[in-house]
Amino acid sequence: MSQACSSDRGFSLLELLVSTAIISIILILTVSMLNQSSDSYGEIRASVTSDREARFAITQLNADLSGACFHRDSLFEKSVTAWPKDRLGFLTLKPIHSQTEATCIGDGCAVSYYIKDLKIDGKVIRCLMRGFRESHDTFTALRSGDLNSLFEERENLDEPMAFGVISFEARPKIKDDEGQWIDWIPSDQVIPQAVEIKLVLVRREMVSRLNHASDWDGGTAAGSALDPATDAGRNKNLEVYQTTFRFGNHEM
Repeated sequence: MSQACSSDRGFSLLELLVSTAIISIILILTVSMLNQSSDSYGEIRASVTSDREARFAITQLNADLSGACFHRDSLFEKSVTAWPKDRLGFLTLKPIHSQTEATCIGDGCAVSYYIKDLKIDGKVIRCLMRGFRESHDTFTALRSGDLNSLFEERENLDEPMAFGVISFEARPKIKDDEGQWIDWIPSDQVIPQAVEIKLVLVRREMVSRLNHASDWDGGTAAGSALDPATDAGRNKNLEVYQTTFRFGNHEM
């Protein structure tokens, strides 16, 4: 009676090559998916950071504009540059507890908003600044008829509201006979009913590549990724925020 004998057969060279190729493809696909996930996470994180910056600035703007008091010397300076850098200044009513005790003589204050380049850790960061003048300074300026001094920059007093702001627009509006918002033309008879705000922020990872003011202006290789200004809404490096706030309309 014959006994069957079995022998173990190893993998052939062809089978080893095929197995190695399959494993390599799986590894490449896995690494690619991880990279895509990392890129997506980075974009989401940058978007969240920009959103937080914008939300803080817009909340403060809304609080200031809701108590605004119109004065013929209010500042609505419209910029005509590719990336608009408007200047906004107006009187506003603020509670006593929001002022320092030594300089508080009432609730009439002044605020201003403008764009400024700040030097931070050796890099230039373009920011939206807010100037706040308490009631003592405000009433002194009103008595002297020099309201413009309230809206001038004060280096050690004004504070940044948002970092990485490449553009700021603040356009006063009124409603026409059909109830549509139109641009307000300076007049003593008609005062603005609202202010249209538009902020354009550079995402955080792009901010890290902008070291000089010329980069923020788009005039360098690093800044070229920000152009054109007319297509900001579709630029992956930018976040655009636009809203309209009622102007307080308390005449002073």
